[in-house]
Amino acid sequence: MAIFDKMNRALADNDADAYLDLYADNAVFVRHQSGTTMDKSQFSELIRKMMASDKTAMGARRKIYENNDILVVHGINDYPDGTREAVLMALSLEGGKISRVETGATPLQK
Repeated sequence: MAIFDKMNRALADNDADAYLDLYADNAVFVRHQSGTTMDKSQFSELIRKMMASDKTAMGARRKIYENNDILVVHGINDYPDGTREAVLMALSLEGGKISRVETGATPLQK
């Protein structure tokens, strides 16, 4: 099963463990809006909080491209702080795991 399909299944099931299992232990998450990076443990904490909140809605995702090296995904997310963003994710893949995530986000009106 492709990483995209596994990602969507984990999000649909609200299964943080399954979602985080898609990431390599040394994965890096790059946030271009803030210019910061997170390691997997920091990213895991964020994902667990988001999935635990009934105010988070990870909208339908659209796969733009996927092969053994990269996955590009677009989605609309609603966050616990009341914001909504269109998010473009470029995920680098190595050995069947996500090794690096870079995002670009555009704030949207609700």
